[in-house]
Amino acid sequence: MEKRPAVLEAMLLGGSDIGLARGALVASGVGTEEELTAYLDQIERLHRAIGPAAGPGDEVSRARGIFQWLWRTKPHRYQYHGSFALTQAIDAQSGDGEPVGNCLGLTVLYNVLAQRAGLEVGAVHLEEAFGLGPHVFTVLFAGGRSIDVENILHHGFDYDGHLGAARREQWGGRELIADIYHSTANALSEAGRWEQALECYDKAILLNPGYGTVRLNKGIALAELGRVDEAQRWLEEGAG
Repeated sequence: MEKRPAVLEAMLLGGSDIGLARGALVASGVGTEEELTAYLDQIERLHRAIGPAAGPGDEVSRARGIFQWLWRTKPHRYQYHGSFALTQAIDAQSGDGEPVGNCLGLTVLYNVLAQRAGLEVGAVHLEEAFGLGPHVFTVLFAGGRSIDVENILHHGFDYDGHLGAARREQWGGRELIADIYHSTANALSEAGRWEQALECYDKAILLNPGYGTVRLNKGIALAELGRVDEAQRWLEEGAG
């Protein structure tokens, strides 16, 4: 039986590896076993649907097949400031009309499906890309090399536009999950829900302690709550 989402979150925040799919679903707000199982089933259905497009072939060919299938079946994919949640990305990929997500949502979805196909993938975080601010994309490890996969561009497989970027920060599954919590916290902050935002910032920091932007944003949340001394400490640490 699938563990309850609250148990999985406790395991994740305690340092256990529960996998990108489960971790991202929990961070995206899945609250019941039934909902978690339903989304895992949707991932499995997407994997089976992709099957013929992703193989047979070498790792690079299979990874390209997944990428091309996603774009072919849902070409209206990217939306700036769109959804970052894996739940919404899965629903949009399987549905009609709405975009699948922003760079984070697209990257997490691609990585989950690539891992389900037995491929080794990670991610890269940039503080600035395309003149739009922070950005994340997939990195495929195959054939003794790494290949950038830019999920927001239809021609983004083996993309070379980020190769010379400064401060390419390598991310794994925990860092991607942390960014879902971070994005959730930012949305809560925009709504003035500072206490809930603070909880999500803390979860992001547990998963990615070196993520300076989260520390800065936690400082802002603390200041909004009147906890000025704590806010100053976090702002100084984040700025450093």
